[in-house]
Amino acid sequence: MLMENFLRSKEYWSLVETGVPAAAEGVELTEAQQKTIADQKLKDLKVKNYLFQAIDRTIMETILNRDTAKHIWDSMKQKYQGSTRVKRAQLQALRKEFEVLQMKEGESVDAYFARTLIIANKMKIHGENMQQVVIIEKILRSMTSRFDYVVCSVEESNNLDILTIDELQSSLLVHEQRMNGHGGDEQALKVTYDDRTGGRGGGRTHGVSRGRGRQAFNKAIIECYKCHQLGHFQYECPKWEKEANYAELEEKEEMLLMSYVELNQSRREDVWFLDSGCSNHMCANKEWFSDLDEEFRESVKLGNNSKMAVLGKGNIRLQIAGVTQVITDVFYIPELKNNLLSIGQLQERGVALLIQHGVCRVYHPKKGLIMQTAMSANRMFILLARILPKAPTCFQTILEDNTHLWHCRYGHLSFKGLRTLQYKQMVKGLPQLKAPSKICTDCMVGKQHRDAIPKRSLWRASQRLQLVHADICGPIKPVSNSKKRYFISFIDDYSRKVWIYFLAEKSEAFTIFKNYKNLVEKETGAFIRCLRTDRGGEFNSDEFKVFCKTNGISRQLTAAYTPQQNGVAERKNRTIMNMVRSMLSEKQIPKNFWPEAVNWTAHVLNRSPTLAVKDMTPEEAWSGIKPNVDYFRVFGCIGHVHVSDSKRKKLDDKSFQCVLLGMSEESKAYRLYDPASKKIVVSRDVFFEESECWDWGRSNEEARLDILEWEDSNEEGSEHDQSEEESEEEVAAEEEGGEVSLSSSESPGENSPTSEESSPEGRNRRVPFWMEDYSSKWSAAMDLEIEAIERNGTWELTDLPKGMKKIGVKWVFKTKLNENGEVDKCKARLVAKGYAQQYGIDYTEVFAPVARWDTIRMIIALAARNSWSVFQLDVKSAFLHGELNEAVFVEQPQGYEKKGEEYKVYKLKKALYGLKQAPRAWYSRIEAYFVKEGFESMFVKFKNSMKLEFDMTDLGKMKYFLGVEVLQNPEGIYISQRKYAKEVLERFRMENSNSVKNPIVPGVRLMKDEEGAKVNATMYKQLVGSLMYLTATRPDLMYVVSLISRFMASPTELHLQAAKRVLRYLKGTVDLGVFYRKKGNGELMAYTDSDYAGDVDDRKSTSGYVFLLSEGAVSWSSKKQPVVTLSTTEAEFVAAASCACQGVWMRRVLEKLGHPQGKCTTVLCDNSSTIKLSKNPVMHGRSKHIDVRFHFLRDSDQRWSC
Repeated sequence: MLMENFLRSKEYWSLVETGVPAAAEGVELTEAQQKTIADQKLKDLKVKNYLFQAIDRTIMETILNRDTAKHIWDSMKQKYQGSTRVKRAQLQALRKEFEVLQMKEGESVDAYFARTLIIANKMKIHGENMQQVVIIEKILRSMTSRFDYVVCSVEESNNLDILTIDELQSSLLVHEQRMNGHGGDEQALKVTYDDRTGGRGGGRTHGVSRGRGRQAFNKAIIECYKCHQLGHFQYECPKWEKEANYAELEEKEEMLLMSYVELNQSRREDVWFLDSGCSNHMCANKEWFSDLDEEFRESVKLGNNSKMAVLGKGNIRLQIAGVTQVITDVFYIPELKNNLLSIGQLQERGVALLIQHGVCRVYHPKKGLIMQTAMSANRMFILLARILPKAPTCFQTILEDNTHLWHCRYGHLSFKGLRTLQYKQMVKGLPQLKAPSKICTDCMVGKQHRDAIPKRSLWRASQRLQLVHADICGPIKPVSNSKKRYFISFIDDYSRKVWIYFLAEKSEAFTIFKNYKNLVEKETGAFIRCLRTDRGGEFNSDEFKVFCKTNGISRQLTAAYTPQQNGVAERKNRTIMNMVRSMLSEKQIPKNFWPEAVNWTAHVLNRSPTLAVKDMTPEEAWSGIKPNVDYFRVFGCIGHVHVSDSKRKKLDDKSFQCVLLGMSEESKAYRLYDPASKKIVVSRDVFFEESECWDWGRSNEEARLDILEWEDSNEEGSEHDQSEEESEEEVAAEEEGGEVSLSSSESPGENSPTSEESSPEGRNRRVPFWMEDYSSKWSAAMDLEIEAIERNGTWELTDLPKGMKKIGVKWVFKTKLNENGEVDKCKARLVAKGYAQQYGIDYTEVFAPVARWDTIRMIIALAARNSWSVFQLDVKSAFLHGELNEAVFVEQPQGYEKKGEEYKVYKLKKALYGLKQAPRAWYSRIEAYFVKEGFESMFVKFKNSMKLEFDMTDLGKMKYFLGVEVLQNPEGIYISQRKYAKEVLERFRMENSNSVKNPIVPGVRLMKDEEGAKVNATMYKQLVGSLMYLTATRPDLMYVVSLISRFMASPTELHLQAAKRVLRYLKGTVDLGVFYRKKGNGELMAYTDSDYAGDVDDRKSTSGYVFLLSEGAVSWSSKKQPVVTLSTTEAEFVAAASCACQGVWMRRVLEKLGHPQGKCTTVLCDNSSTIKLSKNPVMHGRSKHIDVRFHFLRDSDQRWSC
C-alpha cells in the first residue's frame, strides 16, 4: 500500500500496471516513438531502483532475473498475496484474530487502537467489508473492566452508526488520562497483623477468652466463602477488587509506626527506598521474586489509615554496585507504587547502618561495606539495583510435594481435613502443608459427585402461560378400559394449575400438546411462551420442534440424567400417583379405573393449597374466581342415581346404585359407573353413601394380585431431590393424613404385597412389561449368535498387544419376514464397528464381486425352460466363515464378558459382520472352496457338500429371494415384487391413491424447473431409490424411473408429481412381474430403440434395449447417451452399440451356464439407416464423427454374421 502510493505520487504506477510498451516485430518506429519508449524504459529503471531499495536483500536475490518493474511487482504479488484460495485462508485467520482480540491489562488506549486497526486494515486489504461501526462495537466490548462505565456512557450518549473511530479514540483518551491522574500518591507502608483470636473484647489476650462459657477462637480453620482458602473471612479476602473493604483494628491494638511519603514522580522499577518507618521489605512486581509463597496473607496499613493486602512473601536477588545481594522475607503487594527496604529488618539480619554527612552506608559484619547511597534532594536514601534472573542455572532439581504425599498417606483425605489436623494440633509429626496446586485425579475417580441442585428456583413466571411444565408418566399397568397406558400433565408455572390428558402411545404427545395449546390460549387470550420438558423422544421429534419454532414457543430441555430440572412436573406426577393409589385402595376399586382417579386427583389438586401460590388455590390464580367445593364427595363411594319418570314404569325402582368416578367435564353433574351394565352414567340427581364402597365380587387373592404398576425413567433420579418444587407441591391434605413418602413405590404398610420392598437394602424393581419379548425372543437370538460364532472358531480370547487398538462391537436386531409379511424369525447379529478401522493397519482389500440381476434372471429363465426346480440355501452367518489375513482385535460383547478376564479382547481368526474386509473374506473363502471341489462336478452333490463345509439352512424351493417373490408351477416360473411394491406405497402414503393406466403421460418432457417450488430432496431421493429397486422385475418402469432420477439434485413440485404418478400406476399394477415359460424359446433375442434428443436441457438422446429368453425379459436398460447425437441415425446407432455390448456379455454367460447360442443373436432395430451403417464396411465422411467406441457395433456385426 505504501509503495503503491509512493509510485502513484511519482506518476510511475502505469509502468507497474501495464509495463513498458514494446514495438511490434517488423514495424519501423519513428524517432518520437523511439524516444517515448526510451523514456519509458528509463522510468522503468527508476521504478526498479525504488523496488530494490524497499525489498529485503534475501528476497531480492530471487527476483534479480525479472526484466521490468511489472514483472517484479507481479512476482512479489504472487508470492505474498497468493491466489484467491490463499487470500480466503488468510482472511479466515484474520477474522479469528479479530474475534478473540481483547484489551490487555495495563495496555494504553493508543496501543490497543493501533493493534485493532492493524488487523482491520489487513482484513480490508484481503477483501473484507469492514465498516466503522463493526470496529467501534468490537473495541467497546473488548475493553478492560476499568472502562466499563466509560463504555456505558459512550453507548448511551452517542449513535454508534455515525460515531467515527477518531472520535471514540479521543473520548477514551480523555477518560484514560483522568483515571491515571487519580491513581493516588505514593506512600510508605507498615504492616498490621489481623490475628485477633478473641471475641469482641479480645484485646491482647492472644487466644484467652473473656467472658463465661466462651472458647478460644482459631481463625486458621475459617474458610473464606469467596476463594475457599483457610485463614480469613470473606470480607477480608485479598481476592476482592481494590474497592473491597477490610476490617479495621481496634484502637487498643498495637500499631507500628510508619512514615507517609508523598512523591511526585512516576514509578521506577529499578529504584528501592531505604525506609525506617517501614516494618518489612516490600515489592509490587511478582516477576522479581526468585521464590514466592503465595499462600502467605497479611495486610499493611498506610499512614493515612488505608489498607493494602499482602498476597505473598519471598526472596529477591538484587545486584547493587556489582555485588549480588539476596533480600529475604519480602512482602508481595501488587498495589504498592514503590519498592521499600526496611531498615529495621536489615538490622535484624546483623548488618550495621551508618548515616553521616548525607550518605547512608550499610556494613556486613564479615564482608564490610556492601552498599551505600547519597541522600537525594527530598531527603530520601535511594538504592539503584538491577534485578537478576529468578534463579541460577539448575542442572538437577528434586521437588517434594509434602501436601500430596500426606494426602496419599492419609488415604486421600481432603486438604481441609489435613489443615484441621495441623492447626488444631490433633496429631504429632504432621509438617506444614500448603494448599494443593493441582487436582488429584485419583480423588476424581473415587470421590467425584454431581453438583448440588439449587434448592429454590431463581425465577418464577409472572403471567399465565409464560412457562408451562410438561411430563409423561407411564407406562402404567394394567391398561385402562380405553386402552390408555400413559398420561401427560401440563402445569402452568404462574398458577400451578394442572391439566391431564391420556395416551395410548407416547407418540401422541405432539397431537395432545396442540389440543392443549388451542384450549388454554383461547381461554386466556394469551400465548404459550416457553415449554419445559425432559429430553424424551416424544418431545424431541422434528415435527414438535418445527411446530414450536413456527409458533414462537421457546424450549427448555433438561440436561442428561437430570430430571430435577423438570422438578415441577416430576413432583406433580408423583403426587398424583400417590393420591391415586390411596383412593383406589380405600374403596377397593379395580386398578384399570386409574384414569378416572387421575382425573379426579387433578381436579382436587387445582383446588388445594400449594406453597408456590400464596393465599389462593391454583384454580383461583388461573381464573381469578374462588372455587366452590361443596359438591366434593369421596371418590369411589356408592351413589344412588335417580331414574327419570320417562325411563321407568309405575312399579320400577326409582334409583339404582353406581360408583362415583368424579365430575363430568361437559355438564354440571357427577360422573358415575354402573357395574351392572358396565356403562358410564352422568347425573346430577344422586344421593351418596360416602362411607360405603361397592362389592366388586373379587376374592382376597384377586384383589392382592391387582397391583397398579407405573414405570418412570426419571423416578430414581429425583427420589432425593429436595428442590423447591418438591416442597411446593406438598398439600395440606397430605400433611394431615400422615407422613408423605417421596418415593413412587413407598412402603404401603399392611397392604404391601411383599415385605421385601421395604427392606433396608432397597426395593427390588420389577422388569418392565415391555421387556417381556426381549427376555424371551431377542435374548435367545443373541445366545444363538454367540454360540454360532464360538462354534465356528471365529475368535480367541487374548491380551491386547501393546500399540494395537481394539474395535468395538454392537448388537443389531432384525425381524425377518416371509413372502406374506409374517414374522419368520428374530435375528440378532453381532456387528463390529468397522468405521474405526484404518486402511493398511487392520484391512487392505475390500472389493468383492456380486451377481447381477441379469445373471439371476437368465438362470431362472433357463430353469423354467428346462423344467428345473430352483432351490434356495442359506449359509448361516456367511461372513463368519471368511478367514482374515490381518490382525484384528475386538472387545468382548456386553453381557457376554468372561468372568475374571473382562480386560482381555478377542483376536479375530475369521471375519465378523461390520468389518470392511468381511465381504472380500467371504468371497475368497467360497471361491477357494469352489475351485478345490471343482465347480463343474458340484451340481450333483452340491447341497450335501455345502452342508458339510458350512452351517447351512435348506429353505426348500425358492419362494422369496432379496425381496423378489418366486412362484414355481408346472407352466413355468413367475417373479414379482408384490410385497415390496405395497410397502413402497405405504411408506409414501399412496396406498389409498387412485390408480392410472400408464406410468407417465405420453408426450410429456420433464426438464429442470429452476423457477418451480422446491421439495424435500431427501424424500425425493428415497422415492426414486425405492422405485429403482422395483425395476428388478418391472421393465415397464425402467424408462420413467430413469427419467425422474435425473432431477434428484434439485427436485421441484413438477418432478414430484411425475414420481407420484409412477406410484399411482404401481397401485393398479402391484401384481405384475415377469413370467418365464416352460420349454420356451431358448434363443436370445434383443430389441433396441432410442429417444432422439429427448432431454430438453442438454438435448441428449436416450438408449433403450430389452433381451428375451424363454419368452420372458431377462435384461433391460434405459439410459441417457453420453454424447449429443446429430441425427436419428446416429442416436439409433449408439443405442444399438450399447445393446450389442450387452448381448456379447450375455452370450458368454449363457455359454458358461451350458446353454450356448448356436447362431447369431438377432437385434431388432426400427431404423434402416442404422442397419445399413452397421453393415457398411466403408468408413465414409458422414459417419466419421461417431465415436470410435460405438463402431463396435459394426465390428460385432461382421464378426458374428453367418
